[in-house]
Amino acid sequence: MIDFKYRPETYFSEETTSVLLARLHYPESTWGEQISLYAHFLEGKIQFEAVDFYGNDYILYPGSCWEPLNLDEIIYLIEGMQLNKDTCEGSMELVLDGIPEVESNFYPEVKRYFEEKRKSFGLE
Repeated sequence: MIDFKYRPETYFSEETTSVLLARLHYPESTWGEQISLYAHFLEGKIQFEAVDFYGNDYILYPGSCWEPLNLDEIIYLIEGMQLNKDTCEGSMELVLDGIPEVESNFYPEVKRYFEEKRKSFGLE
């Protein structure tokens, strides 16, 4: 059973203030998009950022927090991620087509969650 309340103790060490939280791959996307989700420690808060190859501007909720997210919150952040429609061109919203394959060193069970979700929708 997946522990949705699991929360990493921290994302950062004494030497790091930016980390790769998760890597997302959208196989059903027109471009087979890959997005990296980062956490940065700035001004006492954890700020989140999504980065792709095209430099798109993503809207994340939450955009920041005071402590690491628990598993269900990181799932919500990933599933709720949207392209900023004011800055995207053409049909870039197709980047987020489908259900992503997700890997994370901070949230080991997130991979299993999205694998099971993909299977329930007939995606392998």
